[in-house]
Amino acid sequence: MSSLKQPTAGIVLAAGMSQRFASTKQLVRFKGKYLLEWVLEHALNSQLDRLILVLGHDADHILKSLNLPGSEARLQVVFNPHFQEGLSRSLRAGLAAVKATHPSVMFLLGDQPMVPTDILNLLLERFWQSSKDICVPVYQGRRGNPVLFNRNWYDRLLSLAGDIGARELIKEHPGQVLAVEIENPLCFVDIDTPADLKRFI
Repeated sequence: MSSLKQPTAGIVLAAGMSQRFASTKQLVRFKGKYLLEWVLEHALNSQLDRLILVLGHDADHILKSLNLPGSEARLQVVFNPHFQEGLSRSLRAGLAAVKATHPSVMFLLGDQPMVPTDILNLLLERFWQSSKDICVPVYQGRRGNPVLFNRNWYDRLLSLAGDIGARELIKEHPGQVLAVEIENPLCFVDIDTPADLKRFI
């Protein structure tokens, strides 16, 4: 089954406006690095074949500030000029960059710095071995991110609109979803506010 889903591309959604932070959230310091650097590091150390970083708000500042590995050929930055229209536009911008080359994708959130490489690899391996089209991590019954889709869902994903990700697709098609139980609740933490940041540093 794995050959039908590999290689898998990662798409890091990091184009948001950080409205609950006084500064650009992607560049908030967290345990010695920027939030977004943690996400990229974990993803680049995983079995993902390629990584698309989707930026929008304050993109130039983010790119100048990040310590991006110049030698990392797997990493590509995509600019989403419609970032104010919500998460779906970033999802679509990232997917458009890999839909012709990769039979599956993993969507990662740019504000989830505590999803380690081993969890990303666990999700990838379970997904590759499964006959299901969609894969999500679950902790004590609660669904989280990152999520994976095979190419059967690309058209549906590219038709999404507004400030929603793929939640509704997952909810509407439970029979197509592989739920992978995760033991670490920190994997489900989004750094959405300064209070969140203070709680985990």
